[in-house]
Amino acid sequence: MAKPAQLFEAAERLNRFVQIGRLVRNAVAESVPLAPKQPLIFVNLNAAELADDDLYSPTASLSAHADRVVLEITERSSLHKIDALRERIAELRQLGFRIAVDDLGAGYAGLSSFTQLEPDIVKLDMSLVRDIDNSRRKASLVHSMLTVCQRDLGVQVVCEGIETVQERDKLERLGAKLLQGYLFGRPERVFQRERATQQQSGSRPRLGTTNDGTDG
Repeated sequence: MAKPAQLFEAAERLNRFVQIGRLVRNAVAESVPLAPKQPLIFVNLNAAELADDDLYSPTASLSAHADRVVLEITERSSLHKIDALRERIAELRQLGFRIAVDDLGAGYAGLSSFTQLEPDIVKLDMSLVRDIDNSRRKASLVHSMLTVCQRDLGVQVVCEGIETVQERDKLERLGAKLLQGYLFGRPERVFQRERATQQQSGSRPRLGTTNDGTDG
């Protein structure tokens, strides 16, 4: 298939997310030794995979690297179908995995899953980031979310979808510490050893992440 989205759409139609998930997790586990030693590795996890016993096995390939892996929950509207969700999340943490929620602020499912999953990391939806330098309302909302998550709850926040220097600078002024988007790098098949980039504006280097199933 030409695009990953088409593969996942087909998996959803055919109810094959569990099988696809195992293939992805095994592929990530094989690539971990090739990654730089310091960064965490984000792995997208469809909510349906939380019902897969293989995910919780200490002998599963990805479990061997759990201390470096953040499981990023997607399609959160399906979380209500998962039995004993809190217990399952606790079991993943016991293995060493961290939990992330993506697209926070993208609607009810995002806010509801925040309370259900009690994530270690959240990613703010790119709809809040786009043109934030020109929107007082977005800036106020993002500032409030950063304050609640980072200061009050101790949850790390990643602002994703950054494409311009102006968006980056505005988010930094609002207190954002972790930034991701095309401004820093495009999705790639292999890990890059250096992700710090000097922008043309002459500002100091920043670190960015890619989003190709694993985030480096």
